[in-house]
Amino acid sequence: MNVILCGMMGAGKTTIGIKIAEITGRRWYDTDGLITDKHGKISDIFEYYGEAHFRKLETDIVKELAGKDDLVISTGGGLVLKKENNALLQKNGKIVFLRATLETLAKRLKVDGERPLLQTSTENIRVRLGRLLQERTPVYEQAADYIVDVDGKTPTEIAREIVALTNEA
Repeated sequence: MNVILCGMMGAGKTTIGIKIAEITGRRWYDTDGLITDKHGKISDIFEYYGEAHFRKLETDIVKELAGKDDLVISTGGGLVLKKENNALLQKNGKIVFLRATLETLAKRLKVDGERPLLQTSTENIRVRLGRLLQERTPVYEQAADYIVDVDGKTPTEIAREIVALTNEA
């Protein structure tokens, strides 16, 4: 069984995924990292090929990982918005939604050119982030087997909580 982390950009999926892998001895994969390794920068993919193409690349990665076992998978922020991805991941895994408040996310994120959905000239970053959070939270909650609040906790505390929840110690 795999442990799959979902949630908004800035929720800590990568950092916490690494911690879970350290605690459990499992292999860790980051879907955005795998896409970047194979296809280049995500911001370039969005710019030159569009979001739909990027979402197809995500599904290709999910198909590759879903057939494996004993993994920790940190997903991109929008990956579980596609029902096909969730169905594939849930066949051999438990999805954990890392829930964070807008305040926490805004503190953690900055415009670095690597988060294309925050790149906009017409909307304040915090407003855009708040809108994405409002749109995506119900989908994350529906996809999740477990919900873990991350505000005010260290990555190690969160990782240990997830390991206990998923009985993966």
